[in-house]
Amino acid sequence: MATKSPPPLMKKHSQTDLVSRLKTRKILGVGGEDDDGEVHRSKISQVLGNEIKFAVREPLGLRLWQFISAAIFTAVAVMAIAFPDKLYNIVFEEDTGSGKTSTRLYGGALFSISLIFWNSMYTAEKVIIRWTLLTEACYFSIHFIVTAVAVIEIGTTCFASAMLLSSCLLFILITGYFYYQVGRRTKKM
Repeated sequence: MATKSPPPLMKKHSQTDLVSRLKTRKILGVGGEDDDGEVHRSKISQVLGNEIKFAVREPLGLRLWQFISAAIFTAVAVMAIAFPDKLYNIVFEEDTGSGKTSTRLYGGALFSISLIFWNSMYTAEKVIIRWTLLTEACYFSIHFIVTAVAVIEIGTTCFASAMLLSSCLLFILITGYFYYQVGRRTKKM
C-alpha cells in the first residue's frame, strides 16, 4: 500500500482577511477605546501605556509662574527664618518683639513648600503640576484670610498690609487660571 502524503497546508493570510484581523484586534484590545477615550493604535502603546495622555500641553507662562512662585516662597522663607521681627514689622508696621519662634517655624514651613515648587518645575506630569498649583492656591487663600483677620484685630490698615492682601488675591487668580488650564482636556487631532 502506498502511503498518501498529506495535503499541503494552506497558509492563511491574516493581513488580507478582515474578519480575522478584527477578531485578533478585539482579543488583544487594540483599537478600542479605554476609560479616558484614548484609542490604542498599537500593541506596544497598550502594553507600555499611552504616554500622550500624560503629556501636558502647557499654558503660556506656566513655567515662568512656577519659577516666580518658588522664588517668592524661598525669599519670604529666608526672611522669616533670618529676620523674624522685621517681617512682622514690614507687614503690620507694629513692633511686638514676641513671636520669633513662631515666625521662624512659619519660615521653615514656607521653605519646605518652596522646595516642592522648585521640584515641580522639572516635571511634565499633569497631576504633579496641578497638585502644586492647588497647594499654592490653598496657601494664598489661607494667607489672605489670616492676614485679613489680623488687620481687622489691629484696627488700622497700613499700605503694606493692603498690598499684601491685594497681592494674595492676585496670586490666587493667577494660580487658579493655571490650575484650570493644566486640567483642561486637549482636543484630539
